[in-house]
Amino acid sequence: MKPPVHTIALALAGLLTVVTATACTGQGTPLTTRPAGQAATEQSSPARDKRGAFTLLATGDIIPYPSIIQQARTDAGDSGYDFRQILAGVEPLISDADVAICHMETPYAAESGPFTGYPLFRSPPQIAAALRDTGYDSCSTASNHTLDDGFAGVRRTLDALDTAGVRHTGSARTAKEARRPARLSAGGAQLAHLAYTYGTNGIPAPRDKPWAVSMLDPDRVIADARAARRAGADIVIVSLHWGTEWQQAPDTRQLRMARKLTAARSDGERDIDLIIGTHNHVPQPYEKVNGTWVVYGLGDQVASFIPAMYRGNEGSMARFTFTPRPGSDRWTVTRPEYLVSHSDTGPPFRVVRATPQRHREVHARVSEAVLSRGAAKDGLREGR
Repeated sequence: MKPPVHTIALALAGLLTVVTATACTGQGTPLTTRPAGQAATEQSSPARDKRGAFTLLATGDIIPYPSIIQQARTDAGDSGYDFRQILAGVEPLISDADVAICHMETPYAAESGPFTGYPLFRSPPQIAAALRDTGYDSCSTASNHTLDDGFAGVRRTLDALDTAGVRHTGSARTAKEARRPARLSAGGAQLAHLAYTYGTNGIPAPRDKPWAVSMLDPDRVIADARAARRAGADIVIVSLHWGTEWQQAPDTRQLRMARKLTAARSDGERDIDLIIGTHNHVPQPYEKVNGTWVVYGLGDQVASFIPAMYRGNEGSMARFTFTPRPGSDRWTVTRPEYLVSHSDTGPPFRVVRATPQRHREVHARVSEAVLSRGAAKDGLREGR
């Protein structure tokens, strides 16, 4: 099991006025803020000596369709909803990572429901506890379905994640919360997790709450990343809900935005350390762009599409080992890896790791997609 990941509460007043990503309300040790242009951290050599490599694992969309909700009901003995067994097959990989990030695609309803599927999702809030027990530390909540149940759905979702102890970013209950990224720490590094979505299926945010969900604009993302650096983040992770559904190849906007975001520099150092994509439902490639890893799309982690019609039950899990750069306050990805996951419709419905020995065709398809833009030449390998 991994050691606990501690939340770092930041003194962000005046620094994050442009930040639109969110964080949980947990308390921790405040960080020292710095003026713009100053190095990301002001650590002494002894502090550097205490740093060590850590792993970050990110997984794809969690979309509880009615069939999945029914499975959770069955797993709970028809009393409540237990999503832990659905995720048990990948729990060892997730809990073993020092930092694990999910994408919570849908908003939560009240505990008693009603629960609904496409096109307007309302999911059981019991999912939050299962995410915690599986080992997730933070979840992006910015998606095209964030506003499916209006602002009440946003509030219920974040309340449930807070209660479970899972950090979140991409939607907010207050304007103040919308100005704070999710904060985590591992290996002596302080991480900021930000998230954005391309849209909300035409559902507008409440007129008096335009900050309820973080909308994707590259200039805003860069500004937010720089503000997070000034506030003490050593590593900035950005989750993007983007791209074209059911398309394996990244679309033109993804490619263009990836180039712009990874090219952003302050004092010669990158502003963003890793980009994690969701939304497409099918696995998309990994690629190193301007020296920064971009996962265009992870595919789905929990979904129940008909396998004969769609590949929406297949996804990759991205695992990156971050190592402190010698003689510097910065960090570098030294081991990029992917793993293959599959939503096996069963029955019973279970998320499993796909290998050449198990779900051979799924493993081959996902691996082909992940490696389709030449990531192997930059060192990407399948993890163990």
